[in-house]
Amino acid sequence: MRTDNLQGQALPTLSRMQVFVMTFGYFGTQVAFSMQTGSMGRIFQTIGANPENLGFFFILPPLAGMVTQPLIGYFSDKTWSPRFGRRMPYLIGGATVSCLVMVLLPNAGYFGRQFGHLAALLFAALIVLIMDLAANVSQQPFKMIIPDMANARQTNTLWTMQNVWGNLGSLIAFACPFFLTALGLANTAARGEVPLSVKVAFYLAAAVLAIATLFTVRKVKEYPPDLMAQYHPAAKPRGQRASLGQVIKTAPKVFWTLGLVEFFVWLAVPYLWTFSTGALAEKIWHCTDPAAADFQAAGNWFGLVQALYAAVAILVGLAFTKLTRRTRRPAFTLSLLLGALGFYLLATGTSKLTSLLAFTLLGVAWIAVISIPFTILTNALTGAHDGIMLGLFNCFICLPQMLSSALAFLLLPAMGHSMAAMFYLAAGSFLLAAGSIWLVKDPL
Repeated sequence: MRTDNLQGQALPTLSRMQVFVMTFGYFGTQVAFSMQTGSMGRIFQTIGANPENLGFFFILPPLAGMVTQPLIGYFSDKTWSPRFGRRMPYLIGGATVSCLVMVLLPNAGYFGRQFGHLAALLFAALIVLIMDLAANVSQQPFKMIIPDMANARQTNTLWTMQNVWGNLGSLIAFACPFFLTALGLANTAARGEVPLSVKVAFYLAAAVLAIATLFTVRKVKEYPPDLMAQYHPAAKPRGQRASLGQVIKTAPKVFWTLGLVEFFVWLAVPYLWTFSTGALAEKIWHCTDPAAADFQAAGNWFGLVQALYAAVAILVGLAFTKLTRRTRRPAFTLSLLLGALGFYLLATGTSKLTSLLAFTLLGVAWIAVISIPFTILTNALTGAHDGIMLGLFNCFICLPQMLSSALAFLLLPAMGHSMAAMFYLAAGSFLLAAGSIWLVKDPL
C-alpha cells in the first residue's frame, strides 16, 4: 500500500493545474504512437509485405517496450538533474529520436524504388524498431511521475486523465489521413509507395510531439531528492541500488495477478492494429489488393473508426475518474465484455454502420484496459522502486503481444486466411480477461 498514508510525510494534494501539466503532454506522445500503430499494417502492406507475415513486424514494438521500459525505470529511479529533474531527461531523449524516425518511416517506399521491396521492408522494420524504442523512452516518464507525485486519493484521476489526453491524441492521429484526403491530398500512390496523405500526417504528428515535450519539460516540476525521501521513505537513497532479483521478490501479489489479466488483454489487442485495415477491406469493400483505391479507402476508414473509439474512450474516461475500489473491477469486467462484442462485430459485420458500433464498444474497453490496471497497481506500490516496478509490469503487456504476433503466422492460415476471422480469437481472449480481474484484490 502507498506509504504516503503510512510511514512518510503525506504527499500533497495536487492542484488542477498540476494535474493538467502532468497529464497533457501524453497527448503528444500518443499522437505520434497512434499514428504509427494505426498506419503500420497499411504501410507494410503498401510497400509489399505479405499479409500472413505482418505478425513479424508487430513483434518489434512489444520487444522494444519489454527491453526499454524496465531499464528506463531502473536508471531514472536514481537520476536527478537540477535543471531537468528525475524523469524528464528521458522524455527529452526519447521524443527527439521519435520525431526523427516519424519523418523517415512513411518514406520507406523510396528504398523500394531504389533497391526493391525487400530493402524497403527491412528499412521500415528497422525504423519501427527504433521508433518503438524511442516511444517507450518518451512514454515511460509520464507513467512514472504519477506514483512519484500523486497521493492515493488522486492516482485514479491522474491515470484516467492521462489516458483521456492520450486518447484525444489518438483521435487526432487516427482521423488525420482521412481529413487530409478530404482536403485534397492524394490517398493513392504508385505500387510500393505510401500515399501523400499518410506522409503529411506523420510529419504533423512529429511536430505535435515536439511541442508537447517542450511544454511538459518546462511546466512539470518534479520533487527533488530530499522531498522524495520524505514522501517515499521506502525508496533507497541515491547510489544504493537493489538488484533486479530483489525488486522482483518485493513485488506485491497484485503485480502478479494483474499480470494474468494483462496477458489475456494483450493477446487480443495486437490483432486490432495488425488486421483491422485488411478486415475492413475484406468485409466491407470486398478488396484484398493493397494497391487498390478501395484498400486505401479502407485504411482511411480504419483511421476514422479508430478516432471514434478514441472519442468514446475520452468520454468514458471522464466518468472513470469517479471509480472507487468498489466499482473498479465491475467496470473493468463490463468494459471488456463490451470489447469482446466489438471484436465479434468486426469479425462478422459487412457494413460501415456495424464497424462504427464495433469501435464504439472497443473504445469503452480501451479506456478500461489502459487506466484501471495501472490505478490498482499504483495503489499497491510502496514508493520503493516504483519506476522499475512499472517498467517490469510492462513485460506482462509486451510478452503476450509478441506471442500473439508470432502465433499469427499459424493462426491466419488456420482461419482460412481471413483477417476478419482473427477477431473471433481476440473476442475470446477479452472474455478471459473480463473474468480474471476477479482474481485481483484492489488495495484501495
